[in-house]
Amino acid sequence: MTQSNKKQPPRKHRWLWRTIFTLGILLGLALIFNEPIKLFVVDHLSQWTMAQVDRDNVNKNEKRKATFDFKGVKALDINTVGNAALNRDLHPIGKVAIRSVGLKLPIFKGLSNENLSAGAGTMKADQKMGEGNYALAGHYMTNQGILFSPLKNVKQDDIIYITDMKKVYSYKVTSKQVVNETQVQWIDDVAGKKLITMVTCASPTEGEVDRIIIQGQLQSVKKATKQHLKVFL
Repeated sequence: MTQSNKKQPPRKHRWLWRTIFTLGILLGLALIFNEPIKLFVVDHLSQWTMAQVDRDNVNKNEKRKATFDFKGVKALDINTVGNAALNRDLHPIGKVAIRSVGLKLPIFKGLSNENLSAGAGTMKADQKMGEGNYALAGHYMTNQGILFSPLKNVKQDDIIYITDMKKVYSYKVTSKQVVNETQVQWIDDVAGKKLITMVTCASPTEGEVDRIIIQGQLQSVKKATKQHLKVFL
């Protein structure tokens, strides 16, 4: 019986290459499924938070301190989303809906990355629904149904609804613009007008410098009855 002259690699080398190969497969799977998992968690977190919004919680949460540093907002990664989902330390102050494009989200006070993992964040410290220029920011995601992605499909005369669970405010869309990120004047109050302004990136590309600006004018204010709150369901 003859023996092959071929030398077999040492066992430890075979183990090393198998480990590297396995890790490569796992890394590849993580990269493939990272985005779908993130989108699933964000959507679930938004819906879960919407169900927690009631008048008592809103009253408490409106008194909380918040940060309004838009420059501190980062692109959503799986770690930020995961932390928000695990901690569930979210404090909504209302809801926003645009039924024509399927947007229904909780509103949070301030622009923390945790807030923007689940919904819309208020952009100014003292803004009030139905007064001045009520400004909201949100992330544009790759999925058209997640967070502020549906803003891309908003059209003139669409209706934006917001509520603090005491009243429901209806705004008619009057303008839709794509502007540079430096044009922050869009969120300023305008004398004699009651506005809402919604801001998101023009694309999901990290480092995007353009912003979609949706602006509407107040049309009506109604009591937050079960009937009037149906627009958020």
